[in-house]
Amino acid sequence: MKKKTYKLFGIALASLLLFSCGGEILPKPKGMLRLSYPSPKYKEVVSACPYSFEKNDFSKLQRAQRNRKCWYNLEYKKLKATMYISYYQVRNNLDSLLRDAQNLTQEHVIKADGILQEPFVDPENEVYGMFYEVSGDAASQSQFYLTDSVRHFVVGSIYFKVKPNYDSILPAADYLRNDMRHLMESLRWKE
Repeated sequence: MKKKTYKLFGIALASLLLFSCGGEILPKPKGMLRLSYPSPKYKEVVSACPYSFEKNDFSKLQRAQRNRKCWYNLEYKKLKATMYISYYQVRNNLDSLLRDAQNLTQEHVIKADGILQEPFVDPENEVYGMFYEVSGDAASQSQFYLTDSVRHFVVGSIYFKVKPNYDSILPAADYLRNDMRHLMESLRWKE
């Protein structure tokens, strides 16, 4: 009788274990990193340079390391990125300035998946130029140049201080791209 009891108990236990699980076993979904940045608050940069623009309070304005007047770096420490802004006077050299600005963007073709060009035209303020959006693992995701075609020429580019991995830096690149567009839209010549 003990053998029968143990046998019935074993069958009952095995049945309980087999039928108690019931539902389908699903793996946990992968967690997604949520990155959020502060809403931009822009202030005008006041300087002795022949142009002005608005910058995001989230960035820190610094004079460029080079001893060039009116060259600036906008540091985004939390994003590990810098927007470099360079100024040149136009002195019968507009063609070479345009070529240099365009070549700077074309240097990223090797790593880029694509380069989108958007002309920028603000005839009321005499600001004309081009905005470049670079996709892929290129060193710079956004670049621009602006000019009045007569006296002034400004070039800007964004670089991250990390190895470019487009998927990883995309949220930060989008945030900075919007800041760059705002800088372009707010740029004014003083002379």
